[in-house]
Amino acid sequence: MLKIALAQLNVHPGDPRRNVQSMERCISQAKEQHCHIIVFPELSIPGYLIGDIWDQPDYIRECVHFGERIRALSDRITIFFGNVACDETRLNPDGRQRKYNALFVAQNGQFIGPERSPYPYYIKTLMPNYREFSDTRYFTSLLQVSQERHLFPEDLISPITLTFSGGQTLRVGPLICEDSWDDNYPFKPMQYLHDNYPLDVFINISNSPFTLGKTQRRHRLFGKSIGQFNVPALYVNCTGIQNNGKNIYTFDGASGAYGKDGSLHYECPLFHEELAILDFDETSHTFVSPQKQNPQEEEVADICHSLQYGIRSFMENAGLSKVVLGVSGGIDSAVNAALYASILPKENILLVNMPSVYNSSMTKDLAQQLADHIGCYYTVIPVQDSLELTRKQFREAPLLQNGEEKGHLALTSFIEENIQARDRSSRILAAAAAAFGGVFTCNANKAESSVGYATLYGDHAGFLAATADLWKHQVYALARYLNDVVFQREVVPQGSIDIVPSAELSASQDITKGQGDPIVYPYHDYLFRAMVERWQRVTPETILTWYAEGTLEKQIGCSVNVRDVFPTAKAFIDDLERWWRLLSGFAVAKRIQSPPVLSISRRSFGYDLREAQLKPYYTTRYEELKQTLLNQ
Repeated sequence: MLKIALAQLNVHPGDPRRNVQSMERCISQAKEQHCHIIVFPELSIPGYLIGDIWDQPDYIRECVHFGERIRALSDRITIFFGNVACDETRLNPDGRQRKYNALFVAQNGQFIGPERSPYPYYIKTLMPNYREFSDTRYFTSLLQVSQERHLFPEDLISPITLTFSGGQTLRVGPLICEDSWDDNYPFKPMQYLHDNYPLDVFINISNSPFTLGKTQRRHRLFGKSIGQFNVPALYVNCTGIQNNGKNIYTFDGASGAYGKDGSLHYECPLFHEELAILDFDETSHTFVSPQKQNPQEEEVADICHSLQYGIRSFMENAGLSKVVLGVSGGIDSAVNAALYASILPKENILLVNMPSVYNSSMTKDLAQQLADHIGCYYTVIPVQDSLELTRKQFREAPLLQNGEEKGHLALTSFIEENIQARDRSSRILAAAAAAFGGVFTCNANKAESSVGYATLYGDHAGFLAATADLWKHQVYALARYLNDVVFQREVVPQGSIDIVPSAELSASQDITKGQGDPIVYPYHDYLFRAMVERWQRVTPETILTWYAEGTLEKQIGCSVNVRDVFPTAKAFIDDLERWWRLLSGFAVAKRIQSPPVLSISRRSFGYDLREAQLKPYYTTRYEELKQTLLNQ
C-alpha cells in the first residue's frame, strides 16, 4: 500500500522563497504521516503568470537553486514538483536562455527523469498559446526538443519508474497540465504513454486558473480519457491568485484522484489549501482511502466564491485593508458594496453618494439604505457645485487667436455628463480613498465595458474592477444570492434590484420617468456576449444572418423577441451598427486604460481577449445582406 499526499498549495507568483517554505512544511507533514509520495502543482516554485520576469536570468537561477533545496528533502519520501528547468548548452532563437516548464521527481536525494529522456526531468509537451497563456514566449516544448535532436516525440516521452524501500514499484505516466487536454493537438501524450507502456498511474501537475464551468468540464473530460485508458490518475492544481497585469485570475485547486473507470474518487476543497492523504493499492491500481467530492453548486455560487476569494487575495497581496465605493443607488454599486462587505469589516468600508440635480430622491435613499444595511461608514458629497464652477470657468474663458477673441468652448449636455462622472471618481473618490487610508473601486459590468458605456477616468477608474467580467443578468443574480445565501437578509436593497438602470447624468435620464440606460440588457447582454465570449467570435455579418433567418434569439440565448424591441429591419440594423462601432472602436481605447479585471469567464477583457485599436469593419457579405433587408 502506498500513501500519497496531494499538496494543493497556494502558489504565490514571483515569490519562490515563500513557495518553497510552504512546500517544506507540506513535506514535513507528509513525512510525519509516513507518506511515500507527495505531489505539488505545476511551476509550484516560481509561479506561472509572472510576465517577462521569465527573462530574468537571476530569477531563474534562484528558482533552480530552490529546486535543489527540495531535492535534498527527498529522503524517506518521493517528491513530484513543478519548476523551471534550464539547459545552459542551448539558447532560444531570441538569444535568451533555454527554459523548460518541467516536472521534477526527487527520490533519495536524486532527480529521476523519464526512462528515455536525456534530461533528469519531464518537459511539458503541449504548450497553450491562447487566451491568457503565452507558453511558447518563454518555454521550449518537448516537441521542439525532439525536432532539434532529429527524433520523434515518441522517442523521448516515457514513464518514470519508482522503487520504494518496501519493495513496491510504481510506473508513472508524467503529465503537465495541457498534456491532458489534447483534443486539438496532433500529438497526444496520454494516448501515447498508455499505448506503449504498462502504467500504474498518471500524475498530472497543473497551474490552471478558474473559469465558470471549467472544474466540472475538467472532471468530465479528464475522467473520460482515464476511463478509456483504464489507468487511475492524480491531478494536482494550485490555489491563490495570479495575474498578467490586466487580468486577475483565481485558482480553485479542485485537485483530485480518479479511479480506473474515470470516476472522481477524491476532490480537494475549492479555493482552499489542503494536504490530502490518499491510500493507493499498487497491486490492484485502486484508491482505497475514503471517497470525497465537493457538492455541485449553481453558477452564481461559483461566481460569488471566485470573486470573494479574488478580492480578498488581491487586497492581502497588495497590503490593502480599506475600500471606498461610489454608490448611486443602482444595482452595480450596490452589488460591489455587498461583495466587499462580505469580505471586510464594516468599519473598513466607506460608501460615498455624489448626487447632482439629476439624481432622484429615490436613488439617494437607496444609497443610504445600502450603507445602513451594511453598517459601514457613509457620506454624501454633491457634485453640482463643481459642475457649476466648470460651467462658469468655460463661460469666462474666451478662445483667443493672435490676441483676438474667437468665442468660447461650448459644454454640451453629453460633455457635462462626463464632467460629473470624472469629478466623482478622479477628484472625490480618489481624495476620499486617500483620506480614508484605502483605495476606491471600479463598479463596471461587462455589458457597459463592451461598448464603453462608462466615462474614461470617471466610472472606469479604480484599483480593481471586481464585477467587470459579469454581464448585467449575472450582476442581478449575484445581488439575489448575496441577500439570500451570503447574508441571509436584505443587504442589496430590493429597490436597487427593481429600478430601471440609469446613469442619472442629465434631465433625459430621469429614473422616476423610467428613463434608463440605452442598453436593453435582456437583449444586448447576449448580443455583446456573442461578439466577445464565443470561441468563434461573431460579427455583424453573422448576427444579421441569424436575424434574417429568424434564429437570432436561439443562437445568442436571449429570452426576448428581438422584433418586439426593434419593429423594423432598419431599427435593428441601426442599433446593431451603433454598438458595433463602439465595441470595436473607441470602447477598445477605454478598456486598454481600465483597471485590472477579476476574470471568471472564458473571454475577459484584458490579455485574455487581446485587442488592437482599429476602426470598425463590416464585411462585404454584411453590406449585401443589409441592403437586401432594407429593400424588402
